[in-house]
Amino acid sequence: MRALTLLISTALAATLGLANPAVAADAWPVPADASITIKGRGYGHGHGMSQYGAEGAARAGLTYRQIAEFYYPGTTWGRGARRITVQLTADTTDDLVVRPRSGLTVRDTVSKERVALPDNGAVRWRVAVGRDGVNRVSYQHRGWHPWRVLKGQGEFFAGGEPITLVTPSGERAYRGRLRIGVTSTGDRVTVNALGLEAYLKGVVPLEIPALWSAEAVRAQAVAARTYASYERRHPRSSAYQICDTWSCQVYGGYDAEHPASNRAVEATAREILTSGGAPAFTQFGSSSGGWTAAGGMSYLPAQRDPYDGWSGNPVHTWAVKVDDNRLEQAWPAIGDLRRIAVTARDGNGTWGGRVSRLVLRGTGGSVAVSGDTFRAVLGLRSTWVTFQVR
Repeated sequence: MRALTLLISTALAATLGLANPAVAADAWPVPADASITIKGRGYGHGHGMSQYGAEGAARAGLTYRQIAEFYYPGTTWGRGARRITVQLTADTTDDLVVRPRSGLTVRDTVSKERVALPDNGAVRWRVAVGRDGVNRVSYQHRGWHPWRVLKGQGEFFAGGEPITLVTPSGERAYRGRLRIGVTSTGDRVTVNALGLEAYLKGVVPLEIPALWSAEAVRAQAVAARTYASYERRHPRSSAYQICDTWSCQVYGGYDAEHPASNRAVEATAREILTSGGAPAFTQFGSSSGGWTAAGGMSYLPAQRDPYDGWSGNPVHTWAVKVDDNRLEQAWPAIGDLRRIAVTARDGNGTWGGRVSRLVLRGTGGSVAVSGDTFRAVLGLRSTWVTFQVR
């Protein structure tokens, strides 16, 4: 009822040209040496599926299809692609280094020739470009030794078995093929080319606890598969389609897999959500706080989420304390902070919803800050916040 009242008052204010009374009162004077408590709801941007909400829905008896249809209303079911290419961001070097294993081969991307690597005591195999611009395969055994010249880039493959990639930050095994990709700007990056279902097995347990309710993990598998299918149609680069970080969705390869989440991937094999005949942009996040946020697509509406607030969700509501000095240091133009005023919210839920704009006023002047910037600078869980000043 509070949300409905707020929406009605907002609409009336806009119609009559009046200031929104809820927004007008959304301000706090800040005395000297104040302690500021920021109260919040949810964790993440709030678009699409709440992962804690998916678990709450599963505990309430919903199936993975019902969970997916609730968080992405208006989508239809379809079939996903079979393969995907992923940038492996941990490998920051120009070369590609792997550990030897049975069945390991190297393929020349120009000649298409595939050659089995010998069991010659090598502890590492490498594809690297020399100063002459030629790609060579080398092996390490008491030093590096050249083994073969390539016409194109090099690609390692082991008949579908995992290959261990060596990076500056450690080693990790990946299914599929490992190769050097060259971007449109000439950067050499390491790319994992593999089946979409195999890729998902390295994604799902890093995005949701594998041992949560099976229906929640299956809903995550569908959301992640759909998201990957969308990115595949809108590739990040000429050399790869998707990245392996939170900027896309987190992917940890074979070493990240878990039997329970693997079963969820297999149980939902190739199932995706579509809109207009194409994969939907199925964003998801940790917790909605009780309302999802509009995401710019018809199937990403702002809607009340009754499943997010189950007893096991530690970020449905939260609070952090900050000193006013922290805000003054982050925005020094304000001088000594005297007032915090939220000037725009999305209008959904408690406090009027997520903050889209606020103004910090002090002895030195005023600074307008977006809700997203405020969240990022202070490291807050979401933009759905209010303040208590003492």
